[in-house]
Amino acid sequence: MKKTMMMAAMAVLLSTGTATAQKLAQAQVPSVIVNSFQKSFAKAYDIKWEMDGSLYKVEFETGMLGDDHDAWYDATGKIVRHKEDIAQSDLPAKVSATIASQYSGYAVDDVDRVTEGSSTSYKVELKKPHDKWKVVFDSEGKVLSKIAD
Repeated sequence: MKKTMMMAAMAVLLSTGTATAQKLAQAQVPSVIVNSFQKSFAKAYDIKWEMDGSLYKVEFETGMLGDDHDAWYDATGKIVRHKEDIAQSDLPAKVSATIASQYSGYAVDDVDRVTEGSSTSYKVELKKPHDKWKVVFDSEGKVLSKIAD
């Protein structure tokens, strides 16, 4: 039961949208949060802030290829969650092995690395012509959640 609730909570946390988000100008974000963000992501550009519940969410890009990131900060300026687009080749070997064995014939469409505290998971979109899944793996390749898309 606890495992099922944990997987359900993880699926909710990894969803891409939220109905309660409110867009903010950077001037509306407390300076302690902006300073923490700028220190952690000095090369960020295309920065967009919003309020997500009690957290400050920032969407931004980095690098020459415009790698997408989302980061959530609490009111003290501590980052509590970071989601970043990564290449399929950056998946841990155990995650790639699970995809090869359990999702043979599926193409990897999109990969996100999600870090919360010391925990890292990988959200992967897998698809066939008439079948698409969003699957979340832990670093060891264990499936944490699987949602039809």
